[in-house]
Amino acid sequence: MTDIITGLNLSPLEVLTVLSALALVVARWLPAAARPRVTIAAGAVFLLAALSLCVTGLRWQLLPVLAAAVVAALFAVFPLVRGRARRMRWWMALPGTVACACLIIIGPVAAWAFPVPVLPEPTGGHAVGTRVLQWTDPDRPETFTTDPGDRRTVVAQLWYPARRGLTDAPPAQYLGRTEDEARTVAEALAGGVGLPGFLFDGVPRARTHAVPDAPVADGRFPVVLFSPGSSGVRTQNTAWAEDLASHGYVVAALDHPYDSAVVVLDDGRTITSATVSTGDRDQDDRLAEDWTAIRAADLGFALTRLEGLDRGTDPLAGHLDTGHVAATGHSMGGAAALQAARQDHRFDAVIDLDGYPRGPLTPDLAQPTLALTQAITPDTDPRYLPQLTDVLTRGTATNYRLTIPGAAHLTFMDGPLYLPPVPSIVGSLGRTESPRVVAAASLAFLDSVLRNGSNDLPAALSTYGELSVFHQGN
Repeated sequence: MTDIITGLNLSPLEVLTVLSALALVVARWLPAAARPRVTIAAGAVFLLAALSLCVTGLRWQLLPVLAAAVVAALFAVFPLVRGRARRMRWWMALPGTVACACLIIIGPVAAWAFPVPVLPEPTGGHAVGTRVLQWTDPDRPETFTTDPGDRRTVVAQLWYPARRGLTDAPPAQYLGRTEDEARTVAEALAGGVGLPGFLFDGVPRARTHAVPDAPVADGRFPVVLFSPGSSGVRTQNTAWAEDLASHGYVVAALDHPYDSAVVVLDDGRTITSATVSTGDRDQDDRLAEDWTAIRAADLGFALTRLEGLDRGTDPLAGHLDTGHVAATGHSMGGAAALQAARQDHRFDAVIDLDGYPRGPLTPDLAQPTLALTQAITPDTDPRYLPQLTDVLTRGTATNYRLTIPGAAHLTFMDGPLYLPPVPSIVGSLGRTESPRVVAAASLAFLDSVLRNGSNDLPAALSTYGELSVFHQGN
């Protein structure tokens, strides 16, 4: 009864609460013979549903519904108690009825604007497992702190192909290992965009399609490293990661402490973001270059640790094809992926999800690269497209820029699943189509460059948007 009904963005209990509240509002206008029965039945259903919601977890979106129902119930029940008491004249009752009805409508509208995200079913043939690992680099000091003994630590979440037959196992929590961690992350994400944390209270309720610590499937699987956007978190592209894993990839997404919105470490410590813009564009550009360099080093370090896992006794040992690896990322994470590939030739491919290239542009990229971008508008940074085009043109491999119609910057992460469907924020593709297009385009590229898949990659990519192909010197 607490599962969210896709499309309605409400659970069955919430639907009962809304419908019974509406019945209480309408009851006052029914014929005298039907009025008592409808009032009593609606009141009983509303009371039971509301109490059940208080036990299972009441979302803020239902508060206007509860308030309206209480007011409507007072006016509906009072005449029944008073027997033949004179009813309020219709022209006096009508404004109150309209006000209550409007409050009730606010509930479903708010749930539509800020829903509990329902992650799309992975489209591949594998079940999906997930686990969270924490690694400390003994050779790299933590530059965000003044402690000379502090060393750089990253948290990685892995999604991987798992064995079938795990349908009875509970799926993983979204945004964190526990609901408490998920709430901490949701509040930090809301605060990062200047919104009150309660607006995202439905996000930690979501579940994914991955099973924690599920047995890995047979085979060796290419590896995809992922860096989130500025103040993003490792789980921000869960739908994308699960879909890639279901098609036979191991995705390792990183939390970058002091850069990600919040990172919860194994010992319970919580590290919040320390990357703050100054408002001066030149200074912010220099800071962004520094932060991108740290992220790029994190990606290379994570790959080293994954290579160690594959050679060791870990359950993933023998299943990680670290000879076929892609560096990927969203926004600043995309910039970090470009930098990591430029510095570390263990990376065989790059996917930049709408990321502005940062830092040195030399040496030239040697790996095939796919840049997925939103449509360029007058509001887009005028430096973005020339800079990205320069990077792709100078690369020694064949590179691609795919502009997806209807996309916005947050189309390339899970945002469309739980943010208001405002085109300027999440694009106009919709909650179903946004993750599908981004995952499908990424898979077409990865299958081609890491698995020697389709020989006609341009044709495959062109089905998802406007494609530009770059060869060295063109």
